[in-house]
Amino acid sequence: MLVQQNVDGSDFFNRSWAEFKVGFNDSSGNLWLGNDLLHQLTAHGLCKLRFDLQAVNSSWYHAEYGSFVVSSEKSGYTIYISRYSGNAGDSLWYNNGRMFSTYDRGSGFYCAASRGGGFWYYVCTYCGVNVARGPGDGFRWRARLREGGPPDAIDFHLKSTRVWLTC
Repeated sequence: MLVQQNVDGSDFFNRSWAEFKVGFNDSSGNLWLGNDLLHQLTAHGLCKLRFDLQAVNSSWYHAEYGSFVVSSEKSGYTIYISRYSGNAGDSLWYNNGRMFSTYDRGSGFYCAASRGGGFWYYVCTYCGVNVARGPGDGFRWRARLREGGPPDAIDFHLKSTRVWLTC
């Protein structure tokens, strides 16, 4: 099931908490499934999450997490991820156990307000799949190659992203 698609790194994902709660899409193919539905689908703890990432040089990379859970709205839609595999590097490790944030709500709202786009922020744009393309810390993927490795071992700007949920 498609959870997120960012076709061009526009500011389409600079949305409110209420909008991320229910989900949204447009005619260009940009979409967010919705945090309430993500919680309902992943609450049993048997889901995988996969990122398909196209770099600006048009190369494709992927990152998969063998375990992905989103808590309820009452708990701030906190994510719990583990069991990374792929060739993109692990970008979500720093976000594990973090609440979802938007410009109007959440523990990392500074990142959402300053970078645009809602996500599970801790360091603003390690996993910048919902951030608008721009100078500096824009639409990008910063990752470590292995557990315990340096966080910026992989760092590339994105052209498009798709995030898939398998339960």
